[in-house]
Amino acid sequence: MRTHLLVTGLLCLAITGSGAAEKSSPVPAGWTTVALRAEIAPEFSFNPAGGHDGKGSLVTRSDSREGLTGYWKKAFPVQGERSYRFVAWRKTDNATSPRRAGIVRIRWQDAAGNPVSHDQPSTASYLPNAIPRAEPEYPLDKATNSEGWTEVSDIYRAPAKAKRAEVELHFRWAPAATVEWSGVAFSEVPAPAPRKVRLATVHYQPKEGKTPADKCRLFAPLIADAARQKADLVVLPETLTYFGTGLSMIDCAEPIPGPSTQYFSELAKQHNLYLVAGLLERDQHLVYNVAVLLGPAGEIVGKYRKVCLPRGEIEEGIQPGKDYPVFTTRFGKVGMMVCYDGFFPEVARELSNRGAEVIAWPVWGCNPLLAAARACENHVYLVSSTYTDPAAKWTISAVYGQDGQVLTQAKEWGTIAITEVDLNRRLHWSSLGDFKAELTRHRPE
Repeated sequence: MRTHLLVTGLLCLAITGSGAAEKSSPVPAGWTTVALRAEIAPEFSFNPAGGHDGKGSLVTRSDSREGLTGYWKKAFPVQGERSYRFVAWRKTDNATSPRRAGIVRIRWQDAAGNPVSHDQPSTASYLPNAIPRAEPEYPLDKATNSEGWTEVSDIYRAPAKAKRAEVELHFRWAPAATVEWSGVAFSEVPAPAPRKVRLATVHYQPKEGKTPADKCRLFAPLIADAARQKADLVVLPETLTYFGTGLSMIDCAEPIPGPSTQYFSELAKQHNLYLVAGLLERDQHLVYNVAVLLGPAGEIVGKYRKVCLPRGEIEEGIQPGKDYPVFTTRFGKVGMMVCYDGFFPEVARELSNRGAEVIAWPVWGCNPLLAAARACENHVYLVSSTYTDPAAKWTISAVYGQDGQVLTQAKEWGTIAITEVDLNRRLHWSSLGDFKAELTRHRPE
């Protein structure tokens, strides 16, 4: 165990133009400061006129050296199995990466300040009965106001044995920078309601028909089947208007909005659900391989243009996309990627960085290990819809959980697979805790 050096007492708040130190202001009750080693300790002070509301701010400041790190801390009383909302406001100056320079950690402890365990088994399928230690929580960055203050907040359920929550306001690794904290609060709130969503994949090869319109119509019974099972999101395969037509991809391309999106929009509205369809888009002289999200109001919610192109599409003159949009639905945030994107970790990571909770993946074929990896490494749900026969031991039409495990799979042609998940349920891993929250704080630039 490392010995933590407690840095109590205040350093000067500021240096005046004449070089004289201003007198330090008293720190609000309960707050102390910690540095891991004296030689890398930043400066701590309290500004009574600072903060997002002008009621004071806890200030941490570094000199020009690399590697200074330390934090403010305060313990808040809690009762186990109750829900609490943490909120604080953070402002940084000269920090190139605010998400890494200004971090909140929350530690669940017993009355003596010792760590406690979670009161529920791990939700990771590879540790189905393990009771992990309650690892630190990492509240997420929310909106930033016009004055540069960012809300950092989240809601947590206290473990059964927890008696206190120790809040740490960290400063890390930013030379010649300042991080201020304001409006720190930890208060009991009602438990959040579950956010349950039913995710469905279609496993089908549209062999009949010769035109893009013919191909679209072949999916109508499968979408209706998913609707009967109360699906919220149905994912169809890649370039479905091209499969088995004998035409080129360029011949099958159409504008968006266009005939195919109009057809699927009407089905989405009829069945009151979201659809993701893999299509080919023509935009003037350019053609893109796209996934389109259609909504229950009969609208085009958004589209994603495939960023990573295999050699066959490059040789046919398909244009790569260059953006990673994420779309808000009535159940949560949805991102999309297409087939060859799955071979590269950057696409799913960029979608998760932008808040995707579910990634829809129309895919002709890919290594199934990569599907599991994309879900697991980003702690997102992934829904794949493919033309590959399961006997080929290649990509499957399935819903993957946040741990990369297959939750459900459609194995027969012309069938769907559907499962219900709770987007508010956190996945806790032994020794890591809620890794999805840690991703923002620990991933590199």
